[in-house]
Amino acid sequence: MTTHNIAFTASHFSATEAGINILKQGGTATEAMVAAAAAISVVYPHMNSIGGDSFWLIDNPSQKTPTAIDACGRAATNTIAYNTLTQIPERGGLSALTQAATLRGWQKALAVDEHAALSLSTILAPAIKLARDGFTVSKSLQAGCEKLATASNTNAAFKELYIPNGNPLQAGQHFKNPKLASTFEHLAEHGLNAFYQGPLAESFANDLAAAGSAITRADIANTQADLVTPLSANLSGIQCYNLPAPTQGVHSLQIIGAVNKLKHLAKTEADWMHLIVEATKQSFTHRPTLWADPDALSDDYENALTDERLNQLANNIDMNQAKQWPFSAEPGDTVWMAARDKNGQLVSFIQSVYWEFGSGILMSEGGFVWNNRGLSFSLNSNDANALKAHKKPAHTLNPALAKFDDGRRLAYGTMGGEGQPQTQAAVFSGYAWRNKSITQAVSDPRWLLGRTWGDTSTNLKVEQSLVIQVKHELNQRDHDWVSVDNNNEMMGHAGAILDTPTSLEAATDPRSDGRATVTTAGTQCQK
Repeated sequence: MTTHNIAFTASHFSATEAGINILKQGGTATEAMVAAAAAISVVYPHMNSIGGDSFWLIDNPSQKTPTAIDACGRAATNTIAYNTLTQIPERGGLSALTQAATLRGWQKALAVDEHAALSLSTILAPAIKLARDGFTVSKSLQAGCEKLATASNTNAAFKELYIPNGNPLQAGQHFKNPKLASTFEHLAEHGLNAFYQGPLAESFANDLAAAGSAITRADIANTQADLVTPLSANLSGIQCYNLPAPTQGVHSLQIIGAVNKLKHLAKTEADWMHLIVEATKQSFTHRPTLWADPDALSDDYENALTDERLNQLANNIDMNQAKQWPFSAEPGDTVWMAARDKNGQLVSFIQSVYWEFGSGILMSEGGFVWNNRGLSFSLNSNDANALKAHKKPAHTLNPALAKFDDGRRLAYGTMGGEGQPQTQAAVFSGYAWRNKSITQAVSDPRWLLGRTWGDTSTNLKVEQSLVIQVKHELNQRDHDWVSVDNNNEMMGHAGAILDTPTSLEAATDPRSDGRATVTTAGTQCQK
């Protein structure tokens, strides 16, 4: 196959189609990503929405360091309602306590892209068509609707749209969301700022108030996205990038940093799995001092990626013995996507509402749900991640990007809450250090340490086809593990784009409804 010059990968094929069509029109990777981000909010509404957050890594060939955008919503101005609570409710108005910043991130990405020239109506056209004309419900969306059918505190607008007459949407059903189509049409005409000011914003504020949310119209209007300095770590000639606090990007880099120190000891599939699992435990042990609003963190965070710290983490790993795992992991439903345009701009992007359907509070005129990201705040005032007005919550989202000394660039990532750093480590190490293709690295059998998707257990979940290879060694090393079905969605929806001086490749996860497309005008190679 000849070298191609544009690529897109996403966890739903409709998003890939939206993105690749923008690229084929000459659009930039950021423009394609906004188109796909809008489209996937329509077809994967349980995983993400325009009522959530997003994070960006944007790398241009002329840049030494990627541009990073933090579009994380802050806590409401008035948080007094939580003073008497011992736990933040999982759904309902009180779970909707942070701003929705993802569209501010879209705005920022387009503003810093000097080659972005397409109209907003062109960029949002695919999302408008999907919402207006409808699409086929996926099994993943059906599962999300079924889970929320029994959740308390969702509002009437949510039930009417996704659980009509008490019946959750079913896979194969044709589904339309005309209110969301109208929202995107309004934004296409008036600009993305119209999400935060004017009649749309007023309607959102009214819906949130009716549900008991602390988010006000002023909170919506004051939502911002920030250009930030990406975190980076040089691992044996590979410069690896991720997002800084409040994301768990520091954990993603710590894990592969510790693995890099010991990778020479990994000979078998079980060795690699054990090494990444134990590196995850070592990094996550430090979460109380590494994972919160950057203004709440100490020198421990500043030193987290030093060679000395990575050596400390590695030195605490016993290649022959699993350590006990004391923490409960947080679940999360998310979409990760990547794009590469004709000019070589490479984007790694992630967007979410946290849990399935976020707060379960649907904007009656907007057609989308508000996030429940504020669930990750602590109500213990002594915690670094303690809830406070205008504060950013600890955030699972973290898109990744790596630049190799030989000119290769890799954009990679996944959904999956706190499983993200683990899956990122599996994908990155598979390609960078284990001679796997990116397709193999993304699709090979995986594992997950900790709780996810509503599960209460914190043990190690291993896909059945991998169990056959590693069972004996896992038992020898005293891992607390359990077998799960192959191609299990709890393992995340990973993906990657590999851009080399002579070729371009893209991969998507068989666990998703995704598609990876590499193309020139009129020529496509899909996976």
